[in-house]
Amino acid sequence: MSINFEQGRHSKKDLISIYRELITPRLIEERMLILLRQGKISKWFSGIGQEAVSVGATLALNEDDFIMSMHRNLGVFTSRKVPLVKLFHQLKGSQQGFSKGRDRSFHFGTTDHHIVGMISHLGAQLGVADGIALAHKLNKEKRVTLAISGDGGTSEGDFHEAVNMASVWNLPVIFLIENNGYGLSTPSSEQFNFDSFTVKGPAYGINAYSLDGNNILEVIDGLREVAHEVRKTSHPVIVETRTFRMRGHEEASGTKYVPTELMDEWVKKDPIDTYEKFLVKAGIMTPKALEKVKSDISEEILSATKEVYDAADIDFVLDEEETDIYLPYDQVVSDPATKTLSEKRFVDAISDGLRQSLEKHENLIVMGQDIAEYGGVFKVTEGFVEQFSKERIRNTPICESAVIGAGLGLSIAGKKSVIEMQFADFVSCGFNQLVNNVAKSHYRWGQNADLVIRLPTGANVNAGPFHSQSTESWFFHVPGLKIVYPSTPYDAKGLLCAAIEDPNPVLYFEHKFLYRSAKDQVPDDYYTLPIGKANLIREGKDLCIITYGLGVVWAQEALDSLGISAIVLDLRSLQPWDKDAVKTAVQATGKVLILHEDTLTGGLGAEIAAWISENCFEYLDGPVMRCASLDTPVPFAKKLEDNFLPKNRLKDKIQEIMRY
Repeated sequence: MSINFEQGRHSKKDLISIYRELITPRLIEERMLILLRQGKISKWFSGIGQEAVSVGATLALNEDDFIMSMHRNLGVFTSRKVPLVKLFHQLKGSQQGFSKGRDRSFHFGTTDHHIVGMISHLGAQLGVADGIALAHKLNKEKRVTLAISGDGGTSEGDFHEAVNMASVWNLPVIFLIENNGYGLSTPSSEQFNFDSFTVKGPAYGINAYSLDGNNILEVIDGLREVAHEVRKTSHPVIVETRTFRMRGHEEASGTKYVPTELMDEWVKKDPIDTYEKFLVKAGIMTPKALEKVKSDISEEILSATKEVYDAADIDFVLDEEETDIYLPYDQVVSDPATKTLSEKRFVDAISDGLRQSLEKHENLIVMGQDIAEYGGVFKVTEGFVEQFSKERIRNTPICESAVIGAGLGLSIAGKKSVIEMQFADFVSCGFNQLVNNVAKSHYRWGQNADLVIRLPTGANVNAGPFHSQSTESWFFHVPGLKIVYPSTPYDAKGLLCAAIEDPNPVLYFEHKFLYRSAKDQVPDDYYTLPIGKANLIREGKDLCIITYGLGVVWAQEALDSLGISAIVLDLRSLQPWDKDAVKTAVQATGKVLILHEDTLTGGLGAEIAAWISENCFEYLDGPVMRCASLDTPVPFAKKLEDNFLPKNRLKDKIQEIMRY
């Protein structure tokens, strides 16, 4: 268990500087543990015993190489010279911190220091690393991205997806695994069935290495060599660092589950004690010099701590809580350059908008399964590879989570992306990445996610319960996501172009039944439509039907059959939705029917109906009614599917509300 330090090419000055970097996070932790006991911070995830990994990894890289950090990587932040006062405000949870008090400890990023922090759902940052690395590769920059994972986190599917995609795409990513023997309290023997993570490399067709994570010089030298390899080859690697956590997963959990003899063994390998002994034995520093360094750093820490706790907390601004959900963006609607129109099917309009957006935005990358030479299962991207190359039109492995994370990573590195889910149903496999990482990113630390996710959606195509679901309500109440859902080819093109222009995450739902059944005169030139504005499809005086997607078609068919004078309001944008247009429609008719293809319970209609009841009650001449699909999965057989959908119940519902 002894550590053998090899001075190698490190000068005396370097070795002393390394010591300063290594001891700094330990001294900060000791101060934080005092503050924790005093109730001045609420929680702490200790990295004591693992400092050499964070510090060594950071020192081994260039300052402009991105690092995806984890719970115990305080040394990443200190070695990247994040100002202590700002950092301590973050740890305190004050408004002056990086996340303005909205997230704790190291759940934040700072692009100024090329750090992207974690979220509590382990592994989510690994796909983000792929996206950042892809941007560097496309820019022909010799940079690496280092993504840190704990040994327990490698059990997550995100780890496999990210490593596999990095391997397939030859991305310059170092996947650094802190192997400290435990996932919280679960020992390695119950997490995985091998002795070293080096066995993982060959399975992905990449190299894998193992380093003594408590030997600061081995970590620095080993990772510098690995980084050199990755810059040269642009191939990802796995690096295991063998280390140990000397305190609990977080302070409340303790370490009673660790055998005493195992703890005693690792105490002898403490990365700071052993390095100090090496420095003294080699005549590089005296014990007195070591104490002087500690004293100076402790003074800096005390001074920063005092400044933070003496400062008056800035009041939280409630208005900012909502405005900070998105990157501020004032859309400027673009009209087509000419009046030239041609008949386009719904699917052709989408393809046209995507193609023209790729021409307009040179930093736009399109990703998805089978979208390259095959052109996607619905042929939206057919012919795109020939025009834009496989660098920009990228087939992905089957990895919904990793590719959504990569979209966030591309945004961090200054690019846009459009991600095609083969079917809207499959977005469930990337749910965590979308709702917990992408959607919350700007609110948490000011980083926008400039991506669009295309979601072929809907039933009426006899595709059964896993290719027909209406999934928009899954995301309707998730702050930070915008949702558009066109019903005509004209809207389909204009809203897609607008979604791609928007620097915030937009979910773009496109109904599969409309792909080849809906036709329209659509401008040949590029144009956009306003996100957040409904479209008045039809005017009337007796009733208003508020709907979207295929519901627009159903509503018009039913009204034509019944001969009723009714407003049909196509929401087009579901988040944000046009409350002013809804209120105007309610005022004009006094009777409201909300129609959507999604199941009744928990659908968007419930929220809209509640809003109308609260804000338009005095204009109503009857109850707000809803017409929606049955509360069952989407069935396969045509008769069952027809019964499931609201179309056949719509006329009866219209006549019911007209009786008031």
